[in-house]
Amino acid sequence: MNHDAQASPADTAPEMSWFAWGDPDKATELDPGLRDLIARVLRTDPRAMPPVPEERVELPASRLDERLRAEFAGIVGTEHVRTDDPTRLRHSGGKSTPDLLARRAGEAVPAPDAVLFPADHDQVERLLALCSDEGVAVVPFGGGTSVVGGLTPLDGGLAAVVTMDLRRLNRLISLDRTSLTAVLEAGVRTPHAEAMLAEHGLTLGHMPQSYEYATIGGYAATRSSGQASAGYGRFEDMVVGMKAATPRGTLEAGGHPASAAGPDLRGLLVGSEGTLGVITEVAVRVRPRPEKVVDEAWSFPDHATGVDALRTLAQSDVRPTMARLSDETETFVNAALGGREAVPGCQAVLGFEGTEEEVEARARTVRATMEAVGGTLVGPDPVAHWRENRFNAPYLRDTLLSAGILAETLETAASWSDLLPLYRAVVAALTEALDDDESGVLVQCHVSHTYATGASLYFTVATGAGDDPAGRWGRAKRAASDAIVANGGTITHHHAVGTDHRPWMTRELGPLGAEVLRAAKAALDPRGVLNPGKLLPDA
Repeated sequence: MNHDAQASPADTAPEMSWFAWGDPDKATELDPGLRDLIARVLRTDPRAMPPVPEERVELPASRLDERLRAEFAGIVGTEHVRTDDPTRLRHSGGKSTPDLLARRAGEAVPAPDAVLFPADHDQVERLLALCSDEGVAVVPFGGGTSVVGGLTPLDGGLAAVVTMDLRRLNRLISLDRTSLTAVLEAGVRTPHAEAMLAEHGLTLGHMPQSYEYATIGGYAATRSSGQASAGYGRFEDMVVGMKAATPRGTLEAGGHPASAAGPDLRGLLVGSEGTLGVITEVAVRVRPRPEKVVDEAWSFPDHATGVDALRTLAQSDVRPTMARLSDETETFVNAALGGREAVPGCQAVLGFEGTEEEVEARARTVRATMEAVGGTLVGPDPVAHWRENRFNAPYLRDTLLSAGILAETLETAASWSDLLPLYRAVVAALTEALDDDESGVLVQCHVSHTYATGASLYFTVATGAGDDPAGRWGRAKRAASDAIVANGGTITHHHAVGTDHRPWMTRELGPLGAEVLRAAKAALDPRGVLNPGKLLPDA
């Protein structure tokens, strides 16, 4: 039976910091013990690198004339067309290290000429038609969590650029308890979605590190993957149907449990990063909330043995809901941060969710598999520490940045055959790019998502900021990306393309594939107003 959902409670998440990740009240000072560890490992002394006061940030003057502002207001209401500096500043990009370095230094160029807050699909569609007619670029904005330049307000040579903030599209539109599907508006943040589903005993089960702020539409637009992907799948696996507004009208894709009616257009919208349309509604598969959760940590004598253990699990019929494996360096760092004695080798964390009977049966089978491939059961404590701190890493990155330390992440995926050579090549590339007279470098990695044919690698890099922090990180990112594509990896597994990964997209898609993507763009967005400069490789 299909139930129309009642009005949802307001999403009261705090406004994100203008120069850092997340809730400003969660910002912390650098722990003295961590300061000493950094000095020893990176051969550099932390130094104060605070942001400039907000009032000193330079924004370009808005190019929006009164006529166009009035036309926007006629669609969304005067109060939902914002051109004030604080609003424009908070929509001047995402949360990558280059984004934050620029804002900390007082630079917010480019910035949107206005920020629009539509309330529903109809308003989004009308805004896009107007922007296409007027030659105004549009950057869709969900939770603001992009770390690849996906939210940079580039105008693409057009007269102006506006950011379209979808936070008012925050309803649970409908819920089909029988079919276990729900339709959510694109601006719903994940905690809000989970709270609404929990009222019906259901869950989406998608929990990436951006969980607190990222939105349903953003997950679809970037092909997000959450920590429980081994059990629940990637977000694209949860998408049943989608609705998007384009400058040429509405595009609806999917909706049936399966179909042979030609190519699946969901694949066109999932991962489109706002370049082909603005996703306004997503129909998703939901599940009963788990009755029981069991966590276990396992140690392995070395990284190769641990990788082989996760491969064995991924290719078996019985798998955990969540499986992650840290390399030796990350295992040591995690133990140090948690105040625990480091175990030798590397460590995996596993999680099982479901009914009590299911969890016990799966955990028992997986334990036998892990022991057979050389694993040693450690117990639940390391997993408990990881769960308690899983959303703190972006805040720690900001704390380190204020102390003159760059800490950033990058990710890829490859087949099991290519995984370890790829891992070694990326570590070597990052080390060569960053280990110099200015600072040492710490490169750690974990396998974050597993599949029958391969897995993802998620690298965390720490180094001294030096005299040119943006240039220093840019060199390292390019070196790592070159190593990824040269060694069988995808340029991005779940961070998306944005501006950062565009130079490698033709290599990823092939020339004809890139041409097909540009053709879709021309059909849906002939004036090129949708998120210019992102995703699509140059012709």
